Amino acid sequence: MWYCRDKKIEYGKRTLIMGIVNITPDSFSDGGKCFDEENAVKHALELIDDGADIIDLGAQSTRPGYEEIPPKEEWARLEGVLKKLRPLTEKPVSVDTYFPYVAKNALENGADIINDVSGSLNKEMANLINESGAGWVITHNGAGGVSEVKAFFEKAITVCNKKQLCLDMGIGFGKSYEENLELIANVEKYKPQGVPLLLGVSRKRVIGAASGEDKPEKRVYGNIAADTAAILGGADIIRIHDVKNEIKGVRTADEIKKWIR
Repeated sequence: MWYCRDKKIEYGKRTLIMGIVNITPDSFSDGGKCFDEENAVKHALELIDDGADIIDLGAQSTRPGYEEIPPKEEWARLEGVLKKLRPLTEKPVSVDTYFPYVAKNALENGADIINDVSGSLNKEMANLINESGAGWVITHNGAGGVSEVKAFFEKAITVCNKKQLCLDMGIGFGKSYEENLELIANVEKYKPQGVPLLLGVSRKRVIGAASGEDKPEKRVYGNIAADTAAILGGADIIRIHDVKNEIKGVRTADEIKKWIR
């Protein structure tokens, strides 16, 4: 069970789906279609209808070459969407941020999870998570393969209540093409016991390179292949843009996994 404030998220019986809502004007994957508050809320509800178990709101672009916006601007983008969405669903809502200022405001306005891609194990963020009881996704950020990610995960589970943690190997965050593929293929070698593991590879450059597809929105088949490999290795949550189509691959992978001996 993953404890996220008043929500207990059961994982392990089937792969959970985290649907992505990018509240940015320069998203590499959807061209800023959800930068408008109404469109963002509408899209979040569509993802839930398509089968998403968790909604992940992000207002800070992390695409290659992105320019960081300050915390107050990030929160200004998020605030209206979160406040409008929260009364409309009981599904867990995650906010993708590495700023404690943004995390604090998000938690005060109904967020259940902080999805932190910094890889910094920030003490201020750790204190905030511990005090709030929120879920915390901690991402390995930087170069590294199996051994480096395993060591980072072992350190990460010491900074917070283990029941509140979810770990992400950080596909696309400072890693080489080869490191990304190694991590997708070898989940069982670095996943700690008793902590859910999230894979966030949707539409990323490694999928484009492996599949030969230049357009991010058309990388669904490559995504499904990567999802399947990670699920068979033990990934518990898949973070994706195209829930409607990709969930079919995830459910098929779940069925195949039942026959692993």
